[in-house]
Amino acid sequence: MSEQFSLAKHGVTVEHVNRNSIPAALYEKGLVGERGTAITSTGALVALSGAKTGRSPKDKRIVEHTDSVGNIWWGPVNIKMTDHIFLTNRERAIDYLNTRESLYVVDGYAGWDPNYRLKVRIICARAYHALFMRNMLIRPTADELKTFGDPDFTIYNAGQFPANRYTGGMTSTTSVAASFEHKEMVILGTEYAGEMKKGVFTVMNYLMPLQGVMSMHCSATEGEDGATSVLFGLSGTGKTTLSADPKRKLIGDDEHCWSDHGIFNIEGGCYAKAINLTEENEPDIFRAIRFGSVLENVVYDAQTREVDYTNVSITDNTRCSYPIEFIPSAKIPCVGGHPNQVIFLTCDAFGVLPPVSRLTREQAMYHFISGYTAKVAGTEVGVKEPEATFSACFGQPFMVWHPTKYAELLAKKLAQHDAHVWLVNTGWSGGAYGAGARMKLKYTRAILDAIHSGELNDAETTTDPIFGLAIPKIVKGVPSEILIPKNTWADKAAYDAMARKLSTLFNENFKKYADQASEGVRAAAPKL
Repeated sequence: MSEQFSLAKHGVTVEHVNRNSIPAALYEKGLVGERGTAITSTGALVALSGAKTGRSPKDKRIVEHTDSVGNIWWGPVNIKMTDHIFLTNRERAIDYLNTRESLYVVDGYAGWDPNYRLKVRIICARAYHALFMRNMLIRPTADELKTFGDPDFTIYNAGQFPANRYTGGMTSTTSVAASFEHKEMVILGTEYAGEMKKGVFTVMNYLMPLQGVMSMHCSATEGEDGATSVLFGLSGTGKTTLSADPKRKLIGDDEHCWSDHGIFNIEGGCYAKAINLTEENEPDIFRAIRFGSVLENVVYDAQTREVDYTNVSITDNTRCSYPIEFIPSAKIPCVGGHPNQVIFLTCDAFGVLPPVSRLTREQAMYHFISGYTAKVAGTEVGVKEPEATFSACFGQPFMVWHPTKYAELLAKKLAQHDAHVWLVNTGWSGGAYGAGARMKLKYTRAILDAIHSGELNDAETTTDPIFGLAIPKIVKGVPSEILIPKNTWADKAAYDAMARKLSTLFNENFKKYADQASEGVRAAAPKL
């Protein structure tokens, strides 16, 4: 909006600053100044993120400080950085930003509940990054922008400029570093826009539990009766796809908080995977890709400008960012009541877990802390095909506190509001990855319909002998034979061997949490 906005308080001296520019202006800037930028036949902006087409979790750092050191779950997820190195990287980022003729600033909010929202400022050099975060943050009104004041958290995105590998603690030319004390994040050496989005989520994952609020890597929807559901899961498990449900209102597709007042979305937009996207399978998402949306790393026809969503020659992790109001069923403001259905989505590459099972309270804690799924190709650098993984709280890369902190908050919420908990497998059936087939989307949608309607709450079940899961015998719209995974395998002995293998992986993974879990939660583990 304004080109006279000053960033002097941030050490940035560039005079030409585009603050909260409208999409049309960002289109113009991007098309002129950024390689690979184009407009598709539906009006979306195409952008290339360069060498990095996914997150770089091994390059993420958090400053070790006396005020927060005791709160953080240090280890391979949250790696320590000294304040000196952080300030060195910040100066490097600011020095780079000061070489640009013009910059972009996006001021917005994280969190739809005004009691908890965070004022976030993005400072970047690419129009693509500015449009992306304009979509993903909650957009202030004109009056709110006038009185925005100083941000609560600032992200310096100098991703076009590399980190210095000889700076202490650097393992590559990429660095994504946060300081809760400086209230800042610095990005170097990666132009993948998702680092900013997940950076904001990481900050909320630290701040919200301090206020007794549970931050969640989940989507959320609301039925006609006002009842809400949340769907936990890592990227690729179906959070965004399944939350775009024409029969329900969309509260959000990826990041939420659960407070004493109910749930609220952290974001102002959605970030959907675009691989193999079709209007038939995902009509709401497909139609949301229009003017104002950002398509990342997709391939399109040079003449027609039509996107080929099956083409993964740049990356499997093709993505689209769009404002949440582009979904017709979006509920604005993005808030809802306390959920009565909590769903854990998992993409089981082994083909062992049932399409749906009902969890006891203890099983819910066990599976929440375990967070079993499969990494989906392209979501992270170096992942070429699905591989089994355990990601605590279904979002380990973004968790700052120890997983048991979030588990305790969830247990408290489930008990307070008597919510039902379900494990839904969107992965493989009839065999493991490479032999079986991915669960049909129409069956998963039918399962969610049955959960939301309440028909499965008291449905007759059978118990899985190894995992102890209560599997409904009948789900409307789903063939009964696929509800019991073993029935779908031609080689029953091979299924038994795979089930034993997966149960062993569960048990080995949970050893690191067992001493902090109750006897009931430990008893929810698979039995060999």
